[in-house]
Amino acid sequence: MAGTSQQSWQRWQDWAALVIGVLVALSPIVTATSVAAAWTMVVLGVVLAATSLWSLAQPGSVASEWVHGVIGVLLFLAPWVMGYYDTLTGAAWTSWVGGVLTVIVAASALPAATEAHRGVIAH
Repeated sequence: MAGTSQQSWQRWQDWAALVIGVLVALSPIVTATSVAAAWTMVVLGVVLAATSLWSLAQPGSVASEWVHGVIGVLLFLAPWVMGYYDTLTGAAWTSWVGGVLTVIVAASALPAATEAHRGVIAH
């Protein structure tokens, strides 16, 4: 991965995670939700957006990419855990799609973050 950028604010995966986080956090405005579903989506979306800013500012942070993956899994499981998978299909689908996309983006960013981290350690 010789062409990977190690400068901050450059990695597309972190920008994608930021957009996903903001959209998930704002989705209760346009989808029918319960109180539990709305809070779950807002909190997970805001945490995802915040960790995306962390990743953008520090591209060598491998931990932030793992956090994205965990948030993606939590977002995917949220409709079943919080009980909105059957009655609030718009909110459930937003959680499922947002969760899957977040896991994909996190997994695709791990090699670049690992390379950037190794470059920081080597100096």
